[in-house]
Amino acid sequence: MCPDAQAALRLAATGPVNAPRRPAPNEPIDVDADQLTYHLNGDISMHGNVKVRQGERAVQAQDAQYDAATQGLNVKGSLRYEDPIIRVIGTDGHYSASGGASFNSAQFELKQRAARGTAQVVEIAPNGVLDLKGVTFTTCPIQDRSWELHAGELTLDTGERLGKSRDSSVEFQGVPVMYLPWMSFPLGNERKSGFLFPSIGNTTRSGAQLAVPYYWNIAPNADLTFDPIIYSRRGVDLSGDARYITQNQSGELEWHYLPDDRLFSGDDRSFVSLKQTTELPDDFRLHIDAANVSDTQYFQDFAQGPEGTSTAFVERRAELTYRDEHWNLAAQMQQYQVIDLLLADVDRPYARVPRLTASGEFASGPLQLLHYGFESEVVNFDRSTGVIGWRADISPHVGLALEGPGYFVRPDIAWRYTQYELDDTAGGAPRSPSRTLPIASFDTGLIFERSAGNNEERTLTLEPRLLYLNVPYRNQDQLPVFDTALPDLNLVELFRTNRYVGADRVSDANQLSVGVTSRLVDTASGRQFLAATLGQTIYFAPPRVTLPGEVPATTPHSDLVAELALTAYKNWYADAGVEWNSAASRSDRTFVQLQFKPANESVINLAYRYQRSQLDQVEASSAWPVARSWNGYARLVYALDTHKSLDSFAGFEYHACCWKLRVLGRRFLSNSTGRQDTGIFVQLELAGLASVGSAADTFLSTAIRGYSRPDTTR
Repeated sequence: MCPDAQAALRLAATGPVNAPRRPAPNEPIDVDADQLTYHLNGDISMHGNVKVRQGERAVQAQDAQYDAATQGLNVKGSLRYEDPIIRVIGTDGHYSASGGASFNSAQFELKQRAARGTAQVVEIAPNGVLDLKGVTFTTCPIQDRSWELHAGELTLDTGERLGKSRDSSVEFQGVPVMYLPWMSFPLGNERKSGFLFPSIGNTTRSGAQLAVPYYWNIAPNADLTFDPIIYSRRGVDLSGDARYITQNQSGELEWHYLPDDRLFSGDDRSFVSLKQTTELPDDFRLHIDAANVSDTQYFQDFAQGPEGTSTAFVERRAELTYRDEHWNLAAQMQQYQVIDLLLADVDRPYARVPRLTASGEFASGPLQLLHYGFESEVVNFDRSTGVIGWRADISPHVGLALEGPGYFVRPDIAWRYTQYELDDTAGGAPRSPSRTLPIASFDTGLIFERSAGNNEERTLTLEPRLLYLNVPYRNQDQLPVFDTALPDLNLVELFRTNRYVGADRVSDANQLSVGVTSRLVDTASGRQFLAATLGQTIYFAPPRVTLPGEVPATTPHSDLVAELALTAYKNWYADAGVEWNSAASRSDRTFVQLQFKPANESVINLAYRYQRSQLDQVEASSAWPVARSWNGYARLVYALDTHKSLDSFAGFEYHACCWKLRVLGRRFLSNSTGRQDTGIFVQLELAGLASVGSAADTFLSTAIRGYSRPDTTR
């Protein structure tokens, strides 16, 4: 551990340190010296090994003069001053209880913070505020000059734990890397206003880039990060992120604005995202989540990976909700800005303006066995092309909930009515189609347990479950498809009463879904070590309802679904799943994830994802200490079906006692354009000059599953 890191860890553990207690003017002064001379006016001359102490403050010198009129101590020559905050070695100083202290040509050290430096003049106010002139400041240990802050003036407020400098320059390894006429930085781990670490990089598309963020700690519950990014081939992106939270509200506004993009015909480029949640009286809540981009190529040019470059549209949504023990009400306005111009008209999402939903759940009778309620929706679907109109959907239900230790039985019957009022329909198609059908289900399950392990410290479970579903067939070919799709088959979908999501289709059913899960858990804590699940639906009559383009089922059963989760075994974690088509003797969907994670900074991930005719890719990622003070990072996402790398990066981090250097190279593929973009990014962090996480940390935590940085200093 670095020499000064112990102090930093103590500070992080104990929190902010208060300024030393201010001595009272009449507090006794203890004086010790080889020779004392008392004068008639009350002055005292002290010579040889002078030690003066008042409360928590002490001065040592060879010669000193006490002035009775001012109750101050004047020192000529070398001296040493110490209090709970600072230790100073200087010359020609002055000290008094009411006026503080002042020293010349001083070396100083903050005792409860890994920071030190030199100054031509050091002035210490009684409240613990230090004013320094002609300053060199660093958080590096003694005899380490890796980085230094040079400032004409420096103020260190040890009570507020904030440093401010004027006419400042930062040198790294003796090379000037930054000049700022004014800057502020924290003296602790608390959020403080000030410049954050700049980052530099280069991409094949935008050229060299430099980001110099400034963090403004507006209040304990509000902050703003202004993050201008200079692109050598484009211009300056004036981006930022503002956040706030109160007892009843929280919100975040993120924006990017690049005027006169030289690579985009001089047009302005922008992206704005607003997220806002307001808790209203009487259990009401208002939520807004909206975004807007200036043009259809924005994400292709500025996104940092295939997740962004394949964005087809952005959402704008405002929602007012009410929820209590029984009722759930919502009024929603939802719209989309289409980004991908290659998206076919029939695949573009509908705006839902408005969408009104209401549902209720109630129980009555002995032991609350009788359960009843309803779900309903009224929504207007609007789009520039195709069928548009209103859809009303209501589904009341009633059932029993018989539950006890180790079992549950839930018979239920429902009735579903759906009515449309349409415009722009095809010739001859009805404008007011409707659908009515009953739904009957019987859901039951058991939980068997037995002890396992030499000392019975484990519990092994066996959890079979059955769902019988009966829904009569209704021809729904005349109904439009506004928001309905067929989801991937998994254990959750097996036990739903409709194999579609959305109200435009309700599948007919005469079927039995069968599933069994076995778990191995810690008896005392309930921690799960292993879970294995197997499930399938047996069709007594093949379902006939389909979506346009969907192939009807012809087999007497659904695909077989299996999942395995190994959640803890000597730092190994594994998840695997398969959807097996027994009729074709093939897998229609497979995923495997393997992780080895002995520590937060040490993780290795391997993954394979396959979905027939859609996806076939492998992924490997790792963050690992490769040597003392060196960490390596890497990730590769490779498409096996197209033999292309979708996203890859590699980099390293070197961390010394008081600074870190990250270098990262990245190459990714835009799904919408097929173009490859390459970027190299460099970031230097100087310990003690910022208090919030860096963009590189955030990116690595997102890109490498399971990776996280510790809060402590090495």
